[in-house]
Amino acid sequence: MNSNMYESLGISKEVYEFGEKICKDLEARFKTIDETAEYNQLKVLKAMQDNNVSEACLLGTTGYGYNDMGREKLEAVYASVFHTEDALVRPQITCGTHALALALMSNLRPGDMLFSPVGKPYDTLEEVIGIRPSKGSLAEYGVSYSQVDLLPDGSFDFDNIKKVLLANDNIRLVTIQRSKGYQTRPTLSVERIGELISFIKNIKSDVICMVDNCYGEFVERIEPTDLGADMVVGSLIKNPGGGLAPIGGYIAGKKECVENAAFRLTSPGLGKEVGASLGILPQFYQGFFLAPTVTASALKGAIFAANIYEKLGFDVCPNGSEDRFDIIQAVTFGKPEGVIAFCEGIQAAAPVDSFVTPEPWDMPGYDAQVIMAAGAFVSGSSIELSADGPIKEPYSVFFQGGLTWPHAKYGILKTLQKLYDVKMVSL
Repeated sequence: MNSNMYESLGISKEVYEFGEKICKDLEARFKTIDETAEYNQLKVLKAMQDNNVSEACLLGTTGYGYNDMGREKLEAVYASVFHTEDALVRPQITCGTHALALALMSNLRPGDMLFSPVGKPYDTLEEVIGIRPSKGSLAEYGVSYSQVDLLPDGSFDFDNIKKVLLANDNIRLVTIQRSKGYQTRPTLSVERIGELISFIKNIKSDVICMVDNCYGEFVERIEPTDLGADMVVGSLIKNPGGGLAPIGGYIAGKKECVENAAFRLTSPGLGKEVGASLGILPQFYQGFFLAPTVTASALKGAIFAANIYEKLGFDVCPNGSEDRFDIIQAVTFGKPEGVIAFCEGIQAAAPVDSFVTPEPWDMPGYDAQVIMAAGAFVSGSSIELSADGPIKEPYSVFFQGGLTWPHAKYGILKTLQKLYDVKMVSL
């Protein structure tokens, strides 16, 4: 019966049977993912109960947003889940890049240095930092930048990290990107991030360690703040929004760091006291509640994709058997046609705009054309089934999301069908 349903949605018998063989080999691994989701689900539930979330918390405010109980409780829930002193969770934070820029610009001052010990940051942060000149960048405000690349095997270059830390007294903040971005380096586990933070703090104890946590929330049972991070930053249209949050971002961490961000987001003297929630709190609460199981579905989809394309001979990162620390799966095709066909498959599998054909375009914040596929209920939501990639060598596509495992599975089969139809793969 299932095969007939897939056939009605354009999946051939050959593609379906190929996928089913892969699925059978993943049953034990998926069980482990479900166990982690169960743990994280209970962690979120406990945080909501411990903070006495009530029906009144869902009502929200307008105008200035003074005394918004629901907003304040939600931020307390985030602080409880991430085991931090405070949190800022707001619809006024427009995206992940905005959340990161906010955390950086509020905690750095002219003359300070920002340091990345894990190499180049995500493309859109290049303009925030000023690596690529942009109005309002940190560089324009007199904040300098230094980085140490990962070693060829993906490990930390501890010797050069130490040299940079000792040579620059003005390093105020260290930024650690957990996920790979548009690179094919390994994603960092929370354990590895903790080791790096410990190494840095032993050399320079007063430095702020910030982790770009995008795509990593709830993949593991612990978060970077459990192992020494002063701040974690992310987007609500990724993992923690659970597919329901229509906008927003969060910063969780040390009270001073979060307060600095709040005063930058609103105004000196106002901070966290203002910012109306505008009726959006039910989606924020329920999305966060669902986030562990939604993340688990996306994680299964990423693992399924890795095993499909690895078996077909493509380079995949992570590979089909590696442990997972975010929801992103990279597949390298070596030519643009593969990236484009893959994205066409994801778009064709979408519940919204499935009839649209994605095309590469000059997207703001990137140095090459980018193709994006996402027929999502929330525009740009990358916890929903989506794929994207820059049209440049090595021509890799980055797949993520899937609110449910069956949809993620279908999306991957649809990408395979597209490649199979144009004879880019044989089964």
